[in-house]
Amino acid sequence: MKILHLLASVRPESGGPVEYARVMAEEHQKAGHESAFVTLDPPDAAFISDFGFQVHGAGPRGKGGYTPRFNGEVARLAPDFDAAVVHGLWNHATVGGTRAMEAAGLPWVIFSHGMLDPYFRKIKPAKHLVKQGFWTLFQGRALSRAHAVLFTCEEERLLAQNAFAGHQDYNARVVAFCASQMGTGADAGQDDFLRQLPALSGRDYFLYLSRIHPKKACDQLIEAFAAVAQMDPGLDLVMAGPDQLGWVPELKALAEQLGVADRVHWPGMVKGAAREAAYSGARAFVLPSHQENFGLVVAEALSVGKPVLISTEVNIWREVVAAGAGLAVPDTTADTTRMLSDFLSRGEDEIAAMSRAARTCYENHFSVPQAAADLEAILLEAANVTPVRACPEPEKQ
Repeated sequence: MKILHLLASVRPESGGPVEYARVMAEEHQKAGHESAFVTLDPPDAAFISDFGFQVHGAGPRGKGGYTPRFNGEVARLAPDFDAAVVHGLWNHATVGGTRAMEAAGLPWVIFSHGMLDPYFRKIKPAKHLVKQGFWTLFQGRALSRAHAVLFTCEEERLLAQNAFAGHQDYNARVVAFCASQMGTGADAGQDDFLRQLPALSGRDYFLYLSRIHPKKACDQLIEAFAAVAQMDPGLDLVMAGPDQLGWVPELKALAEQLGVADRVHWPGMVKGAAREAAYSGARAFVLPSHQENFGLVVAEALSVGKPVLISTEVNIWREVVAAGAGLAVPDTTADTTRMLSDFLSRGEDEIAAMSRAARTCYENHFSVPQAAADLEAILLEAANVTPVRACPEPEKQ
């Protein structure tokens, strides 16, 4: 089977959807399937050559993210493929190729990647109204005409119901999601990781590894860490990830104000073996997000047997807690503080049991083979379905 992936960008900093798409392509390649990608990236972008699969960049993006070449590139490729996966919502890559796919008889599925969560309506009501218009004209139609709209867990599917008015006739399906197994290159990456953070040598640490973004509650995590810091003077906090909004200076000032600036470390984005070493060396992984439809980094931490300390806004928290693989609390500073204190108060035997449960939780719920098998099954199913009616494409703005 030949699978075409449509997404905004394969830039590594773009987060979970890109990593999921890449990992699925790798696993499907093992099963004899071929994958290619169409994106809004400029074709000469340096990160395209490092991606590992054929990427057809249709950029650069124009006003409003519109990329005239995108539909043409999909039209050129579609006849040679059996099924397509559209990753995410709310950009030209998620609607701009639908006309070409229908004309070629290429069925597609859409992976929403948490982008129908009502959290966004709550924090940005004005933007939600703009999205409603886009939904009515373009995005909702793309979902209605898709073979299926995919969700990572039942909680995400339920949250998405009636997120927008109209186009609620899409075929919702829950499929396994995953993270790559970490830890295999941890020893090789230890020196690289410590070169990024020389002050961390010989210290224990909690690991945060994700985008530095208000949605992730980074400020609350620093406040919570400062509140429990004296429980273990040998414990630091690593805040790893790209700063897309320029928020780090403000967060560093907060750590300084709270008296823990020398115990909070900022390596930026950590990649490859150094990333695996970061997970492996941590005492626990922490992600107190205000919204997280899955939490790819949570599953990565579980894969190396690390207890995870998360908020109940991370949609896989029920699986984590049921497995005994970590702790989950509401997404407030007080609750995050209580969670860190609870973890630090536990004995070595309890932590060891939590670590063993973490690895089992990953294998049972979030492994790559299971996720790849689920996606493969639905794409094979879709390849036998011929969609009808054309979905209009957004006009150039």
